[in-house]
Amino acid sequence: MIRAGAPVSRASAGLVLLHGRGGTAADILSLPAHAGLPEIAAIAPEAPGHSWWPTSFLAPAAQMEPFVEQGLAAVREAVAALETEGLARGRIWLGGFSQGACLAAEAFAREGAGLAGLLAFSGGLVGTGDASDTPDPALYGQRRKRFDYDGDLDGAQVWLSVHERDPHIPLARARESAEVFAALGAAVEFHPHPGAGHGVMQDDIAALRARLNR
Repeated sequence: MIRAGAPVSRASAGLVLLHGRGGTAADILSLPAHAGLPEIAAIAPEAPGHSWWPTSFLAPAAQMEPFVEQGLAAVREAVAALETEGLARGRIWLGGFSQGACLAAEAFAREGAGLAGLLAFSGGLVGTGDASDTPDPALYGQRRKRFDYDGDLDGAQVWLSVHERDPHIPLARARESAEVFAALGAAVEFHPHPGAGHGVMQDDIAALRARLNR
């Protein structure tokens, strides 16, 4: 894991950031600087081989779960590091882009109770199991998933964005993820960017700045 921003002793908030496929921890740690957040204590684990899993996050649960568990452990370690250094859990956010956004979302749904919130840029929930054996065109021919989470996210904030025609993140999965977070009690803002694309947009940077600059 590598760090950026302020030390925990004088940080206004903490941010665990997760990079996308082919990215690095250093890459994703540039986001707080772009957002003008020098007082944030940011920490980023790096995936083995720069990828949290070798396939699409839409793949069957049996393929995904071992990689998800490894990723969750990395998120857990990063959150624990900030807490051990004295940052209250309620001041720690999870965030990420693409694969990292999917892992951050899954970690927040499964283990995010007490955290401040989630900023998922071009991502969606991985899910806890397969819900159907039938390929779904809205999910790029993959199966629907179950979202069996029992955590309480009451009071947490969620920003979830995706392009309307994202080649990696189906709009249907991103929208369903927003609905799942709302059902878990989070205050959700779902932002579909118009057109085709896959990236962190200015609206995403503005959302990061607005939420962590309080």
